[in-house]
Amino acid sequence: MQGTVDGFSYGLVTPVAAFLMAALGGALGLRCTVRSLHGGRTFKAGWLALGAAAIGCGIWTMHFVGMLGFSVAESAISYDVPLTLVSLGVAIVVVGTGVFIVGYRGTRPATLATAGLVTGLGVAAMHYIGMYSMSLRGEFAYDPVLVVLSVLIAVIAATAALWAAMTVRGFLPSLGASAIMGVAVTGMHYTGMSAMTVHLDGHASRMVQGGSMTTVLLPMLFGPLVLLLVAGVIVMFDPLLISGEDTWNGAREPRPGRRAQARHAAPAPAPVAVPPAPAEDDFWPQPGSAAPAAEPASRYPDSYGPR
Repeated sequence: MQGTVDGFSYGLVTPVAAFLMAALGGALGLRCTVRSLHGGRTFKAGWLALGAAAIGCGIWTMHFVGMLGFSVAESAISYDVPLTLVSLGVAIVVVGTGVFIVGYRGTRPATLATAGLVTGLGVAAMHYIGMYSMSLRGEFAYDPVLVVLSVLIAVIAATAALWAAMTVRGFLPSLGASAIMGVAVTGMHYTGMSAMTVHLDGHASRMVQGGSMTTVLLPMLFGPLVLLLVAGVIVMFDPLLISGEDTWNGAREPRPGRRAQARHAAPAPAPVAVPPAPAEDDFWPQPGSAAPAAEPASRYPDSYGPR
């Protein structure tokens, strides 16, 4: 018997909320990745790790916010806690792998393709591990075509996100890239959900076990949401992430306005007094000056000269 699956039990509330979570995590992650290019090697790993955690938590939160609207009319649904935590760890680790690859190796085509493939496969794995953590009185089945399509969407979205993290500059362009990333990741989620069907069987091996939606899933969302909040506070209080023009090579310094340039400009060096060059010969007249007076005759004319 096939179960009645509903992925929109609360209408558009859960899809919109899921998109906002994915876009928020993407925005924070992209800005942290850009910030890693400002601080040299000292804080680079820290910023990349924070960016990976933000993107991973955003994607994982998107998934389970979307699952809040999922229901099967003929069976209750519960969630296995260890598998749910594994899906969160996979999301953070694989996103971190891709972010660190492009953060240290750049966005050459081969590097970007490798990082995007690893990250996309990890995001897809997070999705299907999260799906497998569900328990009900029945079995799940998946349409292989839609599963492959969801994986391709995940790979393309991950590659685009990593490319944007390294190349998109400025605050507003990064917000646009984050919105596109949110749409792609949310689309991947609902494509994977549409691939699933439920076959009810009271004697199936996967019986209802674990915790319910309210006792397991909602409390588990608290941790990733706190991390996103912390990342948001860090971004808000870092002026280089809010203003300034980002460039790939060279020091990323904000472009100051005219007043800032005048205020921080180096003072002009004081003029050095140059002493006037001495005349070639004090006894010789200089151009435009009077000739020197004739030297008086000797006071002893009889002592010199012919008599």
